[in-house]
Amino acid sequence: MANKATADPKDTGEEEIPLMQKILDNHFLLLFLGVAMPTVLYIIWGVIEVAQIPIAD
Repeated sequence: MANKATADPKDTGEEEIPLMQKILDNHFLLLFLGVAMPTVLYIIWGVIEVAQIPIAD
């Protein structure tokens, strides 16, 4: 007999939830990504812009 904790979801008739659905169902993760991604992109963009400023002689 297989242990229910280690049993394959296909054997019990339950479907495994896809990874993308798990991500999209997590509201706090979406909030974090919605704040963190633009912040990181703007910081990288700013560093690139500052690096392109010519050095004064």
